[in-house]
Amino acid sequence: MRFKLFVVCALACGFMAYVLANENISTEVEDQIINAVPANKANKIAQAAEFVEIVDQPKKATPSTPSPPAAAAPDKKVQKAPAVTPNPTPTPTPSAGKLVPVVHVAPLAASSRGTDDILTVAGLKPQPKSGALVMPFDYLGELYDLDSSGYNWDPNNNVAPPDTPSTAAGGYTITSARLAELRSNFMYWFFDKDNYGGRGDYQFDIHASMTQLHKNLNFQMPFYGFRFNYTRLSLNGYLEFSDPPEYLTYPLVFPIKDWPNKRDPSFMGIFFSKCRVGRIYPSDLDQRTPGVYFRVVRDLMGRTDRFGVEVRERTMWDIRTGVVGADTFVPKHVVIATWKNVSFAGGIDNSLFTTNTFQMVLATDEVYTYAIFNYAVLNWLSHTEAGGDTTKGEGGVPAFVGFNAGNGTQAYEYTPYSQNMVIRDLANRGWGNGFPGRHIFRIDEQILIGSCNKDIDAALLPLTFAPESGNMLGGQVVNITGPCFDPSIRVTCHFDTESVLGTYVDRNRVICVQPFLKAEGYIRFQISVGTQRFKWRGKYFVETPAAATEKIFFATDDVHKRNPSEIRITWNAFNLTSNLNANVMISLWGYRETKIEPQLEYIDVIEASYTNTGSYVITPSNYLTRHNINNDMQFGFLQINLTQPEQYSNLALSPILWSRPIPLAWYMAPQWEQKHGKRWPRALCDNWIRADRFLRNFAADLPLCPCTLEQAVLDLGRFRPDRECDKDSNPSCLRHRGAIHCVVSGTPVAQGAEQQCCYDRYGFLMLTYDQMWGSRPRRIHNLGKMPWNEASKVPSLSMWFHDMRPFYSCCYWQEEQAVGCETYRFERRPSQDCVAYQAPGIAGVFGDPHLITFDGSAYTFNGLGEFVLARSTDQSERFEVQGRFEQLPPNYYGQVMATQLTSVAMRGNTTTTIEVRLRPLHARWRYRLDVLADGRKVYFDRESLKFQHFDGVTVYTPTYLLNQSQVVVQFDAGIGVEVVENEGFMTGRVFLPWKFINKTAGLFGNWSFNPLDDFTLPNGQVASINLNDMRSLYNNFGLKWMLTDRDVPNVGAALFTREFGRMASYYSNATFQPNFVMDPADFLPSNRSYDLERAEELCGECSQCQYDYAMTLNRDLAHFTKNYYDSLVNMQAENAKRVVSCGVLQTPRFGRKLSFDFMPGAKVAFECNEGFILVGDQRRECLSSGLWNLPEYGYTECLREVYYTRRVAFIAIGIIVLVIVPLMLCIVCGVYRYRQKQLKEDPHWQMTLPRSRAGSTRNLRTLNYDPEDDSDTDASTLKKTKKWDLDMQDEDVTSSEGEKPKQTGRRSLRSASGTELDQHDGTPIDGNHRHDAEDEDDDFDEADVHTGQLHPAGYHQPLSPEEADQLHQQQYSPTFSGVDSRTSGASSINYTPQSANQNRFGGVPVLPNNTQYYNRPSSGVPAATATPLRVAPTGPLTQDSGLPSPPPLATSPTPSVQKSTEV
Repeated sequence: MRFKLFVVCALACGFMAYVLANENISTEVEDQIINAVPANKANKIAQAAEFVEIVDQPKKATPSTPSPPAAAAPDKKVQKAPAVTPNPTPTPTPSAGKLVPVVHVAPLAASSRGTDDILTVAGLKPQPKSGALVMPFDYLGELYDLDSSGYNWDPNNNVAPPDTPSTAAGGYTITSARLAELRSNFMYWFFDKDNYGGRGDYQFDIHASMTQLHKNLNFQMPFYGFRFNYTRLSLNGYLEFSDPPEYLTYPLVFPIKDWPNKRDPSFMGIFFSKCRVGRIYPSDLDQRTPGVYFRVVRDLMGRTDRFGVEVRERTMWDIRTGVVGADTFVPKHVVIATWKNVSFAGGIDNSLFTTNTFQMVLATDEVYTYAIFNYAVLNWLSHTEAGGDTTKGEGGVPAFVGFNAGNGTQAYEYTPYSQNMVIRDLANRGWGNGFPGRHIFRIDEQILIGSCNKDIDAALLPLTFAPESGNMLGGQVVNITGPCFDPSIRVTCHFDTESVLGTYVDRNRVICVQPFLKAEGYIRFQISVGTQRFKWRGKYFVETPAAATEKIFFATDDVHKRNPSEIRITWNAFNLTSNLNANVMISLWGYRETKIEPQLEYIDVIEASYTNTGSYVITPSNYLTRHNINNDMQFGFLQINLTQPEQYSNLALSPILWSRPIPLAWYMAPQWEQKHGKRWPRALCDNWIRADRFLRNFAADLPLCPCTLEQAVLDLGRFRPDRECDKDSNPSCLRHRGAIHCVVSGTPVAQGAEQQCCYDRYGFLMLTYDQMWGSRPRRIHNLGKMPWNEASKVPSLSMWFHDMRPFYSCCYWQEEQAVGCETYRFERRPSQDCVAYQAPGIAGVFGDPHLITFDGSAYTFNGLGEFVLARSTDQSERFEVQGRFEQLPPNYYGQVMATQLTSVAMRGNTTTTIEVRLRPLHARWRYRLDVLADGRKVYFDRESLKFQHFDGVTVYTPTYLLNQSQVVVQFDAGIGVEVVENEGFMTGRVFLPWKFINKTAGLFGNWSFNPLDDFTLPNGQVASINLNDMRSLYNNFGLKWMLTDRDVPNVGAALFTREFGRMASYYSNATFQPNFVMDPADFLPSNRSYDLERAEELCGECSQCQYDYAMTLNRDLAHFTKNYYDSLVNMQAENAKRVVSCGVLQTPRFGRKLSFDFMPGAKVAFECNEGFILVGDQRRECLSSGLWNLPEYGYTECLREVYYTRRVAFIAIGIIVLVIVPLMLCIVCGVYRYRQKQLKEDPHWQMTLPRSRAGSTRNLRTLNYDPEDDSDTDASTLKKTKKWDLDMQDEDVTSSEGEKPKQTGRRSLRSASGTELDQHDGTPIDGNHRHDAEDEDDDFDEADVHTGQLHPAGYHQPLSPEEADQLHQQQYSPTFSGVDSRTSGASSINYTPQSANQNRFGGVPVLPNNTQYYNRPSSGVPAATATPLRVAPTGPLTQDSGLPSPPPLATSPTPSVQKSTEV
């Protein structure tokens, strides 16, 4: 028994020894094999390579380290390769030492791009490799370089360099010659020895019984959307990051469809096939140990040691020159995995000598990752389990080549090589860096091939090109990789409708220069090789000039001014060439639309030749004498390009840098002044106004602006941020000073116009009626309108021509109150107010999941599958929004019977289908959401790609986000969909305009402002649902809106992108039974009271939040559920408020408003500019009814002072005319009526009036009364005397001594008894005398004027000067009414109509008769000696004397109703 056990053990040991002998070769044998040179190969080797003799030294700790042929300088850290004669042929000495191959690199000047230089490297590979290296200097040296430590820096040395990473300053600096030497080698470094007696990079732990080994990377390596800090090195030709399936079926298909039931590994497969370590022949030139090698070189960006610098520089330039779009890549970490001489599993006999050698190099900066596949030798294709034979490894299913992201997400198979018989071509194709057998990929986010691929006939193959976008104006150099190119075969590039010829660079790359494209967004990009059709295709994004990546920067805003002194510009010099001594040309271009075709024309050269320093100062005064034919161009662009590009890149092509659109006043102003005069801005503006008035009116098609900034931010269906004034990315607002944020319509309206709404710091809408910086609608949208190749439809250019250009000529270069500016603001581009603005309806879904309908009904639906969220029932305005719900991951207690939103798909009437998808958990390190447009992923990680327009739909992400965690989709019908991600949980919101009221259906219900019809079924019936009955809601309503891949009437078909055969049935499960109990206290067991308390603590009264936490125990989910619920409810409440606005209150010309608010309660005050006067109301108020209060003093105006004075004068004259003229007419009419009445009563009646008041006064003063007898006047008589005709020199009318007599009227000289007295002696006057005096002189002639005679009518004629002086001293009262007679002592008035001395009103005549005048001596002459002036009247002087006689009347009014009359 013991003997049998001994035999078994011996056999087992022998078998193990046999296996180890076949798979691992000892160090001594390896040394012998490396040092040995077969005799029969000596002549052949001598012909293929030169040798240097190395004398053997005694073995030390590093037995294989050769000694240098000469002592190296110990103080030099940089070792230069010694010069070697081009054709030395030393004779080998077999016994003296060993031979080291020397490689000569032919001078680059002697090589051409049409042929490949053959590098013969002994011991590397049996077939030659091509190395068409592009380096700036020639190099002739040998692969033999010894440093001060004695280490041989031969790239093919099998001994690892000293492992001493260093970051000290002043370290190793690689030369161009050394870099060219390193890059001339096909394989990267791999070592089977080190300086410490170890095995170097060789992984001796990997063998047939243990095929993989775990490796920690200690850095984050992005791969296919995920990031990993570890890997597993497998003998089977791949690096994996998760467990593979237990068994494999051939051909391999990835991703695994049955995941997660079956493991789906994440791996990079360079040659995924079951392998085993092979053997090598003693005659092989490369005698390094067969097996798997692995090396990680970290932190290269700061390394200064030689090996770190050489690894970094070699890898960097191999990737930069080998992969398009990697021009700025700098590797931070490098992983080198090599499979040397591995054979296939299951082979017999000498199959171990049938081996493959390949190498994988991974380089990453922890954002981008590149993979280099080097296939040195491929002698077998498949292993026996895959159907290959047991001797040669032929037949069956060949190895898999490609990448798998894992977790059932996505995979990339490298066609046509993978699992195909042409896989052997991998060693002869690819041509990465000019090497056949080198294939390069970019693998961080998605797999992009960086080397030429085998052409497959009748196939549409993906095209790799970079950059993937460019300015619409052209000049972008596009590097293209796809088919393997030939310099003798023409390559044509097709950009949408424009075709250009490509320029051959090498077999792996062709360059095409993008032409001027009149298009925007994604266009078709195709190439054809020779006479073949365009079968290599891709999508190229065209950036509009106003939104393109800015490459020429203006230091200040001087370029926008009317007459700047200088303009400073800068640019990145490396965007043109890495040679900073190159010369560039700066030119000026302009744009106009005078024909149907757009005209982008060259204007002038700003600088013909200037060193590429990256900055330049433009002096406008240098162009004063220019006379351009196209001087009518008012805006244009600066262009910078290389003058002689072939000197720097060996290509007659130059990149072109364009500026953003700029006005051209700084250049054209002198020419415009010669043409239009000093007021050329007004002339340009007038010309534009005349032209614009002939165009159609576009304002009626535009959506109305929201009243406030808060409303504008919430209206995600119609408005998006304006690039020119964005509070998050561009707060400068150059053309909207005072604004903090502007929004524009997301998509062009039917006629191609664009709305703009700007808001000030208070959040109110800015109007052009208030200021020139207000919101301005645009005739042309920045995106243009199809077809883009016609005038007024070109993206950006037409918008600048019609809308931006006039702003400068009418307002920016003139005063704000200029006529042209006000015409531009008030007539041609007026702001639209928000009086009729209607906020959109909002519905949303969040959590696990909870839904809120458009009408505000909140419910929970845990369906599993794809469902209709909202769709239109109107066939003329169709839209669909669909959601996918997947089961939540298990929690601590097991499976969670609830779902969450993971994807939203949407489509308009005839628009592009957009899908927004939640990325897997470990793939969210860079992007949180995936956006697919018609099944193709699009990204928003660059400024020029933040806003992307597709057919009928615009998709954008906020400018401040780089991780795509928020995506907004806007359709041309005004529909908006917002998708937000936080910590792996999505919410979706839908925004609808009012035209969809009563036209919606789905889980979001019918929007009718009536919650009772929210649960409308696809057949149109309304389900009777109790919101608290989740089971009934789930079965009777929710499942009715489940989608399938076929079109269901009134439900539709699923819009989601199908990948890897996963149809709707993969996600749907109608038998899934979620938890139908809403209250956590009802479904949590009693032993989980802590979870219940925690839910109440986190969520408060929010039932949705409590439900989510109790189901998942996820605090993040509970938190965001509460957040999404509150935000959605607040949005609905805000939009439900009635929008009340008073609208536009125009600013008076030459004035300003102190505030621009137009909401209810706003009080707006006005002010005028200096030199102007405000007329009208100084303040207006916005009433709650939405109307401005009516002005009390007229509408507000600001008038110049001279105009104000004129207006006041005209108003006064007008008032006078309007008041006096009607009054005069009334008086005339009254007199006329009175006269007609009197004439009717008495045909002989005549109206007699005094000529003037002054004449009456003089007549009264001629009466020669004695002042002493005039002392009986009363107070009223004195007052009237002062008012009428008393002079300052007149004496007092009252007596100054004695007792004050009783006042009597001046004209009533009666005694106390009523008897009339004489004025001189007080004697009574006889009535007969009075009648005689009246008859004495009744006629009036001219002589009475000079003699003082009075007309019988009582009109006094002028006196002589002497008489006037004499009479001036006399005092008389002007009162003559009947009241005076009553107050003067007259007891009664006896009015007799027949009396000639009494008028009809009881008063006295106004003027005295001729008999009143009598002789009176002068005041200084005694009465006895006085000379009488005239004969005294014969009759008594009474109060009625001297007044006109009244007409004879039959009756008269009674004295009791008579009133005094003053004349």
